[in-house]
Amino acid sequence: MKKPIIAILLGLGAFGLAACDTNDGPAEEMGEEIDDAADDVEDELN
Repeated sequence: MKKPIIAILLGLGAFGLAACDTNDGPAEEMGEEIDDAADDVEDELN
């Protein structure tokens, strides 16, 4: 009886995590660009 409920909850949790990743806002995108730029500078210094 508990196994189907657990399977449904795990499926919904996985769907929720997948859905959150695709909705990056402008601040998140800018932060990722800054991180990439910092990595590029670090690579150049090494």
